[in-house]
This record gives sequence, structure tokens and C-alpha cells, in this order.
Amino acid sequence: MSAEPGRCAWPGADPLYLAYHDHEWGVPERDERALYEKLVLDGFQAGLAWITILRKRENFRTAFEGFEPERIARWGEPEVNRLLQDAGIIRHRGKIEGAVASARALLALREEGVSFSDYLWQFTDGRTIQNRWTEMKQVPTETPESRAMSKDLKRRGFKFCGPTICYAFMQAVGMVNDHMAHCYRHAELGG
Repeated sequence: MSAEPGRCAWPGADPLYLAYHDHEWGVPERDERALYEKLVLDGFQAGLAWITILRKRENFRTAFEGFEPERIARWGEPEVNRLLQDAGIIRHRGKIEGAVASARALLALREEGVSFSDYLWQFTDGRTIQNRWTEMKQVPTETPESRAMSKDLKRRGFKFCGPTICYAFMQAVGMVNDHMAHCYRHAELGG
């Protein structure tokens, strides 16, 4: 019988959560579409458990047409109303409208000649911040970097991107390595 690897405690025993922890969370992401998707989903998660979003993620991907910013930026009231009727996602008008506003803000960045990936990664100087937490209570809910990111995203028209959401996003996309120091993923991700 093989022993389970040491890992962070937060995914518990849920197979979906474990797969997310083991293969996705904290892996550096540079793809613009994937970054937009994760930022939007982190906004939808506000006030809910992340497992709720994970369980609905495929429904979100279908409802949001693959999270293609070019498509979502063209949405109007008919698309918002369609999503408000979709029980497969979190039906919150403000968050749906926020996803549209954020897609438009992302395209405005592109029009300035700025890649969304480069824009986001500038808040960590283009690298992963390697933390060495030993207990969950050490992990902050926001940092100077997440506050700066939040402030600038909002200034540019992005929605549902407060400093706590930005920090959760930074953890998810590998801008910070917040796997516990004893977790096997910590070392695998450069810690």
C-alpha cells in the first residue's frame, strides 16, 4: 500500500478538489483566455466555497462560450438574461455583467498593445513569489501586490476584482506559490 503524498489540507478528500490541487492550483498560467476565465470564476466565487465553482466550472465554460473575451465583450442584455436563467451556473446579475465589463477592459488593454498576461504578471515582476507557509493561518487573504492589482484592474474597468479575489486569483494562477512547505506540490512548483 503506497502512502499518500503530503499535501495542503484544504482540498480534504474530495476527488475533484484533490485533482484541482494536484494538477492546477498554483501552476503558473500565462494564457490570456485562461487568465480571464480564472479571474471571472474567482469573482463568481466571492461569498461561496471554491468547490461550488469547481463543480459548476464546465457549465460556466459552456454558458460563457469558452470564456473567449472577444465574444463576451459583445454581449448585451439578451445574453445576460439567458445566463440569469441558467441553473448550471451562479445566477448573479452583477457578476455576469462584471464578466462582460472585464472582457471589454481586457480588449481595451490589447488595443493599447498590452498583453493581459504581461499586464497581470507585472504585479509580481513576472515571476512566482515563493512563500514557505507551514500553517494555513499564516497565509494572507491579501497582499500589497493583490491590492495594487485590484486597484489598477478596477481603474481599467474590470469588475469583481477586490484585493482578496485578486490574491485568490494570484494563488490559482501561480503568481504566488502558497502550497504549504510540506506539500509535495510546493517543491514541484519551485519552492
